[in-house]
Amino acid sequence: MVTHIVFFKLADPSPANIVAVRDKLLSMEGKIAELRHLEAGIDVIRSERSYDVALITTFDSLADLQTYQVHPYHAGEVVPFMKANCSSIVAVDYES
Repeated sequence: MVTHIVFFKLADPSPANIVAVRDKLLSMEGKIAELRHLEAGIDVIRSERSYDVALITTFDSLADLQTYQVHPYHAGEVVPFMKANCSSIVAVDYES
């Protein structure tokens, strides 16, 4: 298994925008066959070092993660939305 974790810091961290970003991430559910687990959550601590939204996904293999990266819904819908709404995006991918 491969776990893919992404943190998003929003340019506009208003409550409505944070929910919209989380909901866009969750909209991948059922659209990308390679996704084995999808979870997105909103930060509750809101400290200076916090990011606003987290995404956790798992895949059967590194090849499946790479397929997800170029999937039309992810690459064409989700990634542009995230780039338009975020000031910073960081990720970690590891074998689990």
